[in-house]
Amino acid sequence: MKIGILISGRGTNMTALADAVRDGRVEGAEIAVVLSDKPSAAGRVRARDRGLKTALVERKGRTREEHELEIIAELRKRGVEIVCLAGYMRLLSPCFIAEFRGRILNIHPSLLPAFPGLDVHRRTIEQGVKFSGCTVHFVDETLDGGPIITQRVVPVLDSDTPDTLAARILVEEHCAYPEALALVVSGKYEIVGRRVIRKL
Repeated sequence: MKIGILISGRGTNMTALADAVRDGRVEGAEIAVVLSDKPSAAGRVRARDRGLKTALVERKGRTREEHELEIIAELRKRGVEIVCLAGYMRLLSPCFIAEFRGRILNIHPSLLPAFPGLDVHRRTIEQGVKFSGCTVHFVDETLDGGPIITQRVVPVLDSDTPDTLAARILVEEHCAYPEALALVVSGKYEIVGRRVIRKL
């Protein structure tokens, strides 16, 4: 099954996915392309260092839909079946979601549905919650919505800053995302309402 990974920045979750595919932890998958919307994205270099094919589709002041139509064309050209958002910092339009409905995964650094959107770790600490973590979910038209595939829990320490909490959650992200992708590629799940249920 061919995977397309969309990035905008460092690409650490992209490398976690790519390494899991390479090591056989995601059986029956290959990374077809790592696509970035920013030429400065450090993840582009990380992808090339791993021998992965890369593509750049810049926004260039275009509308979201115009930009996404070019991304869709690039993914189609490479036969991409599953799209993984790995630090891709733009909301997807209904057009894109319709093209890959039920086949787009995202990772978010909170225990959704708590704290969707940006600036998650600061808000988490300010609200005084005792546990945070990360969520891998299918993407739908809602912000950080869609059925939840897997979550990892991380305690919020009294001494935490947004940076220290983010760093600890990132470690769990690198485990959770490959695990979720492996499940989706295997097809051993079903979606019931907003729940993703593993099949035995």
